[in-house]
Amino acid sequence: MKISAVIITFNEERNISRCLNSLEGVVEEIVVVDSGSTDQTREICKKYDLRWIEHPFEGHIEQKNYAMEQATHDWVLSLDADEALTEAAGEAILRLDETSADGYVFNRLNNYCGQWIRHSGWYPDRKLRLWDRRKGRWGGENPHDRVILALGNRTERIHADIRHYSYYSIEEHDQQVPKFAEISAQAKFQKGERAGWQKVYLSPAFKFLWKYFIQAGFLDGKNGWIICRKSAYENYLKYKRLRELHAQAKKQGK
Repeated sequence: MKISAVIITFNEERNISRCLNSLEGVVEEIVVVDSGSTDQTREICKKYDLRWIEHPFEGHIEQKNYAMEQATHDWVLSLDADEALTEAAGEAILRLDETSADGYVFNRLNNYCGQWIRHSGWYPDRKLRLWDRRKGRWGGENPHDRVILALGNRTERIHADIRHYSYYSIEEHDQQVPKFAEISAQAKFQKGERAGWQKVYLSPAFKFLWKYFIQAGFLDGKNGWIICRKSAYENYLKYKRLRELHAQAKKQGK
């Protein structure tokens, strides 16, 4: 199985080396698609044997599909720059052959402010990241993209982790919440979805209760409380913004 690793980047100088190092000896090719980094991302990548491509960012799904299309090999392994293969994941990939399945799902272990989060709906956080690109593409809804294989294709689970270094500080998380809420609201608006006031207020409450109690966020301690609370707040902002977008469109007669 010859594999092309594809990575999209934007100002990832603190993460990209860890990601690239985890791919050494595992894949035949590495393709990095950058959307205009202004930090040292490009200079760091130049130290590695990879193909560097610059392409404007039009959305997570669009950028990842573009990166996938630049690969030389049909089997692609897609990682975010703030992710890295564990040694066990790399070894599992090397044991694969093309006939076993059409795509492979990994567990993703998320690091939040230095703590590995094993509950709160953040683990095992299974992600399909290795697949035959002739049989699937990125889809879903920005910013929560996912690989979708054509009907009839088969996936297998790899019992090994991809490590995700999500947030280095709570302040970073605070900055990202409204950005993700805006992207999600815009995506839902484009699809014609609506949200009543019940959804604006009840959905966040349900989200918190589900993640903190049913998905055992309380076992992650203080950071579990923070993660579940901010997840609920993002839900509130998303549906509140969706209502605003429809109200604006109505005023403009759209």
